Amino acid sequence: MTATVGEIIGALEAAYPPALAAEWDAVGLVCGDPEEEVSSVLVAVDPVPETVDEAIGRHQLLVTHHPLLLRGVHGVGADTPKGALLHRLIRGGTALFTAHTNADSADPGVSDALATAIGLAVDGPLISEPAAALDKIVTFVPTGPAITAVHEALSAAGAGQIGGYSHCSFATAGTGQFKPLEGAHPVIGTVGKLERVAETKLEMVLPRGRRDAVVAALRATHPYEEPAFDVIELAELASARGLGRVGTLPEPEPLSAFAARVRAALPATAWGVRAAGDPDRPIRSVAVCGGAGDSALGAAIGAGVDAYVTADLRHHPASEHLLAGTVGRTTPALVDVAHWASEWPWCAQAAGVVRAALGDRVAVTVSTARTDPWSIGAAV
Repeated sequence: MTATVGEIIGALEAAYPPALAAEWDAVGLVCGDPEEEVSSVLVAVDPVPETVDEAIGRHQLLVTHHPLLLRGVHGVGADTPKGALLHRLIRGGTALFTAHTNADSADPGVSDALATAIGLAVDGPLISEPAAALDKIVTFVPTGPAITAVHEALSAAGAGQIGGYSHCSFATAGTGQFKPLEGAHPVIGTVGKLERVAETKLEMVLPRGRRDAVVAALRATHPYEEPAFDVIELAELASARGLGRVGTLPEPEPLSAFAARVRAALPATAWGVRAAGDPDRPIRSVAVCGGAGDSALGAAIGAGVDAYVTADLRHHPASEHLLAGTVGRTTPALVDVAHWASEWPWCAQAAGVVRAALGDRVAVTVSTARTDPWSIGAAV
């Protein structure tokens, strides 16, 4: 049995929604036909010659974390490095799919895989992804066919969408009361007479950006001349999605032992594992950020953790961070690893997503090719 490129993409995008990707990012299908059949998938961090070599002839889909075409291009000629890779993939019948910053912020995502590899119990994101701003619309419709019409109109305008479900609502029966005044044109009732009508209270959530469209749909479809309705802004709740993760070790251990734990958990690189701080400092609470986590250093400080594990920490921010710790500020120890190594554990996670969705219809392999660009580590 096989699956199609499109089916596998569907599983990966359910786990790593494209909407989570940063505006500057380039994620999704890079080359390939969604209708093509796939019997074998290769998952890797980088779309580079080594992983393309590994994929062609054996796998019909290459899934990578890093994009091949992150910045806009005006052509993909085979006489350019990236164009040459694309031409090889296409000629070899291998599609390329990328999940980048959407995989960083997903729950679980890249940093969950890193935390699990280190042995942390994850408590939540380091920087929460803002939850979508939601409203709730509440209206009152005379019992009968009008309820279906109003419900369909509100759904079509964007209300009632919750996760993978549409037309979500709650309805309760009750009695509406009103008295049409002079100049009114009531659909039900008589001017000057108090009226009581069997009505259904209909409640639906909606994205705040769809508020005007949903209210317009209600007014256009509701049978009353002046429909009664409420629009309620819902509280914004913390999301489990976001950048980085915060977790705890089973037991405290010295920074020196913790650095050794990180080194043992990740594939070896010329970069190695570097730590900054008192070697004897006890480490229990830890923040991690797969990939370049310089920008999240302030969040790690704010989280009050004992250590922060990430990649690509720059000299000056790290130096200033350590300096702050000399004047009484509580700052975490720093553990810096190779960018590629920090994201490699995600490959097994992504492979698991495909296996869980498609079972034995496709074979899934995680590349062990070391595509970290640093190849020589000179001992001091």
